[in-house]
Order: sequence, then C-alpha cells, then structure tokens
Amino acid sequence: MGIALLILISPQLATIAIRFGAYEYFALALFALSLVVVLTGKDMVKGFISCVIGLIFATVGMAPIDSRPRFTFGQMELFGGIKLIAVLIGLFAITEVIKYAEKCRDPSAALKVDTNFKIRGFGFSLKEFFKQIPNCIRSSFVGVGIGILPGIGGGTAAMVAYTVAKNTSKTPELFGTGCNEGIVSCETSNSANIGGNMIPLLSLGIPGDAATAVILGGFMMHGVVPGPLVFQTHGTVIYGVFIAMVLASFMLVLQMFLGIRLFAKLLAVPKQYLLPVVLVFCVVGTIGDSNVIFDLWGMLLFGLIAYGLTKVDVPLIPMILGFILGPILEFNLRRSSQLFVRDPLSVFQHPIAVVFFAITLVLLIYNIRSTLKMAKKEAEKAAAE
Repeated sequence: MGIALLILISPQLATIAIRFGAYEYFALALFALSLVVVLTGKDMVKGFISCVIGLIFATVGMAPIDSRPRFTFGQMELFGGIKLIAVLIGLFAITEVIKYAEKCRDPSAALKVDTNFKIRGFGFSLKEFFKQIPNCIRSSFVGVGIGILPGIGGGTAAMVAYTVAKNTSKTPELFGTGCNEGIVSCETSNSANIGGNMIPLLSLGIPGDAATAVILGGFMMHGVVPGPLVFQTHGTVIYGVFIAMVLASFMLVLQMFLGIRLFAKLLAVPKQYLLPVVLVFCVVGTIGDSNVIFDLWGMLLFGLIAYGLTKVDVPLIPMILGFILGPILEFNLRRSSQLFVRDPLSVFQHPIAVVFFAITLVLLIYNIRSTLKMAKKEAEKAAAE
C-alpha cells in the first residue's frame, strides 16, 4: 500500500511543487527542520543543537550565488563541500562500530540467543493472516501518512500504529506479550512508511528520514536530482525505482521465508568478528565514491563527532537532515531575502509559503510551551519528594 500510494501521489505532488519558488522552498525546508527538532520530544534543545551542527557543516565549501569559499582552510578538497557519503557512513556506521567495540569484550553485554527453536511455515496460520487484514490496512495508512512528514521516521510510525491498534483492539491486555495485533501494526506501518518517506524525496527533493537521505546521496552521485522536474528529466529512472520497490517487496517475503532460521542464528556470531569486516566496507565505500583519501578522514571525523554526541544523548537524525537541507535552506533564503528587500509585500503573493511559515511558528510555540510545562511539573514533583 505504501508503494501504491507513492506511485499515485508523488507525480501529482510534483505537478504542484513545480510552481514552487524561493519562498516556498525556504518555508518548506524550515518547516521540515522545525518538525525534526520538535519531534525529539522533551530533548527539543538537544535536537535543535544537532540540527544547527548539521547546518554549520553544510556551509563548508563554495557559497551559493556569490561562490565565495567558506571554512575550507586552504584545502582544495573542501571547495566542493563535505562529501555526503563520508558524513552518512561516519554518522551511521563508524559510530555503531565504536559503540559495539565498547561492549564486545564485556561477556555480560553479549547478546544471548536461543538457537534451539522450531518454526513451521511463516509462523502463523491462514486464519490469523486474514484476521489481521483490517489492522494491516489501517496501520499502512498510518505509516504512509507519517512517512510523508519529513524527519519523523518509521519508529514513530510504528509507535503510533501500535497505539491505534491497542486502542481499537477487543483484547488490549494482550499487547506487550507478543500478540499478532501488536506485531502486525508495528511492522506494517514501518514498511508502509518507506513509501511515504519516498514521496517528499521524489516530489520535493527533501528526504523523509535517514534512509531516504542515503538514497538522495546515491541519486546525486549519479546526476539525478530529485524534485518537481525529476519525472520529466529522469522519468525512466524513477519508474524503475517504483518497479524495483514492488519486486523487492516480494523478494523480501521469499528471502525471509528461506532465511529466517539462519538470520536468527547469525545473531550469535561474536561482534568482534563482524566489526573489522564492517569497517573495511566503510573505508572502501567512502574512498570508492571519488577516489580521494581526504574523504576517509572526513568519515572518521564525523564518526567521532557522532559518537561524542550520542554520549550526551544528542540525536543524530536532526544533524544529518540539517546537513542535507542546509544548502536548500540557505540558497532559497538568500533568493527570497533579495525578493523581500525589493518588495516586502511579495511574500503575501505566495500563500503556500505563508501557510508553511504559520504552521512552523504555531508548531514551535506549542511545543515550547509543552516542554516548559513538562519541566515545571517535573520540578514540582522533585520538590515535593
């Protein structure tokens, strides 16, 4: 359902987005970043810090419009900006390698896996399958709807779908015990979320989560720039992606059916044997992008930065989305500021931008008030104790 809605919605949304100008893109990028920060919950300040760090790193290289070099420190490799692939691998791979390396020598931290299990077929009956179809459809719509909103991710979609399923279930007391309803709601919304995340990526050029940020990097490395015109300029590539996603869904079922027993046993492999292999692939992937050793140092630097941020519970998703959306935000900010200086009332000629600005402002004010109230309640509770 997520892929079907992606195929139906993204071309229609692109026809609307083709009318977007500097005001609209700036407002949309600002809204996406504010949404990412707000959805970090009570750690909204840390989410904001992470987002600002990403925006700062996005300014490295040649400035838009006037092409002045910024923060290059005389390094020719930085004139084109920091490579996205180095940032992504550093944040999402090197950081995990370091975190696992901390635990792999601790026997008490090793994952205990019971390999003596038996599974018949897919692990559920045909009757149970048909019984879960309404839950599946409802959770799919939840996943797609949340996926369209940039920066939220499948984790939030799974939690929302789980809550909805529990509230509508006749046996809510079984949730949390591994019941089919809970598992189906989480996994269905998580899967449908992928199609939803691809909609803003293809139609607007804005990644919906970390995975689509990686896909955006892959597109850009091959000269495909997602956005309103991508269906005209690279239509065969995009519809090839649609077909690949449909085939991948069926291949996933076959792969999981044939390999589910093996996959569970792989969890028992000691991490100290897997980490060096992962690290080698990280190095090869980073250097292989442009055959520049300098990118390897960037990958290691971002891995260490991200590791430090995780130690103080600063989320990484706002940082990567700030890095991705930074150029879009800055370029359109400078364009729209030039239009605004020429005619301050020109912003009101762009109602879509005004709506996004208003939603962003209301969203921030509401969540700041909620955060302050929560902090006040916690302070009162602590004082009472």
